[in-house]
Amino acid sequence: MDKSSTGLEANVAGLLCYVLGWISGLVFILIEQESKFVRYHAMQSIYVFGAISVAAIVLGWIPVIGQVISGLLGLLGFVLWIFLMIRAYQGKKPKVLWAGDLAEKWVLKKGD
Repeated sequence: MDKSSTGLEANVAGLLCYVLGWISGLVFILIEQESKFVRYHAMQSIYVFGAISVAAIVLGWIPVIGQVISGLLGLLGFVLWIFLMIRAYQGKKPKVLWAGDLAEKWVLKKGD
């Protein structure tokens, strides 16, 4: 596995992209200059956990059923969080539905 421009191994930086959800993804997309692997995980983190955060907030305002769905989204987010951190550390690039495709397109568009 190659190094990232942060000085970390790329798999460790990829894992760290998910640690604080979309916030750590944003940090890594701003500081990583070279590694496509790290930039992919950073963008996927922003897309996945950003969408889950927004959906949970919006649904949380709906009495009862919205709060139940929001709770289920939180559980889904937790499972995805663990899964994505493990796979990034293993050096893999799992695609989460639409978010993985968008992240890949974004990384390729940036000409890395």
